[in-house]
Amino acid sequence: MPTARKLSAPAPSTVSLPGLIAFDSVARHLNFTRAAAEMEITPTAISRTIKQLEASMRVRLFNRTTRSVSLTEAGTQLLETLAPALDQIRRSVQEVGDASSAPRGQLRINTSYVAHSALLQPHLREFMALYPDLTVEISVEHGLSDIVAGSFDAGLRLGRALQKDMIAVPIGPPQRLLVVGAPAYVKAHGKPKRPDQLLQHDCIRQRIGNRGQFLPWEFRAGSEPLTINIQGRLIFSEMRTVLDAACDGSGLAFVFEQFARKALEEGHVVPLLETFTRPREPFYLYYPNRAQMPGKLRAFLQFFQDKGRVVP
Repeated sequence: MPTARKLSAPAPSTVSLPGLIAFDSVARHLNFTRAAAEMEITPTAISRTIKQLEASMRVRLFNRTTRSVSLTEAGTQLLETLAPALDQIRRSVQEVGDASSAPRGQLRINTSYVAHSALLQPHLREFMALYPDLTVEISVEHGLSDIVAGSFDAGLRLGRALQKDMIAVPIGPPQRLLVVGAPAYVKAHGKPKRPDQLLQHDCIRQRIGNRGQFLPWEFRAGSEPLTINIQGRLIFSEMRTVLDAACDGSGLAFVFEQFARKALEEGHVVPLLETFTRPREPFYLYYPNRAQMPGKLRAFLQFFQDKGRVVP
């Protein structure tokens, strides 16, 4: 005799999340019209969605009459397990929305030491006190980094160093590069009266970028631009070490005035050739083009823009 085969119920087809959400709404209201209004669709559409859900699950979820709607035993069982899961999804969506609109979470900024020292460091403690739910990670790098590949929220650099395809917003005033020297050096070697007289001095050079180019010493003689091909035996890759060497009397340096403000105020260096230099470009906060700016980045941008408008 042939062996009898055991018949099993066919596996249900894939159940859609919109169908489950529609079921949850009808189950809470026990009314198709009110559920349709909540979901902003027509009663006919929600009725069709429930029928499709029941067909895919191969079970009846509601008892329906012309006057009332009630859950079947299967519908009650589904609601008991589905409702907590949907509540968790709603909470998760709400938390993500809150995090994107409120300044909380982790904010990662990539910047140079000069930009950090001149623009961020003087006000960072106040910013952190203002936003206690925010963690700020600042990565100080000499070279320009790919902020997208590095998972940074934004970068802070001079305009000419910006990455392409970025939104860029100025932070702080236009920056001026200024020749400075220690009082002892100026007393011993004299004060240059014109940019070309820098060729008679020990000048501290700085390499910039990944190709090893030197920071140009650029001036204006009247309305004409003027670049001096300065010489010097000391070469650094960062402006802070250039300024330190100038403060030690090792030579003349070309540094951002705002970055060197403390050294100037304390008399470690004095400004030179001021009439031949003009403010140029500001620093920019740059970030990827997004449809919605996260609240943490919006708070950071607004705060430091406001601080940058008032230069001490």
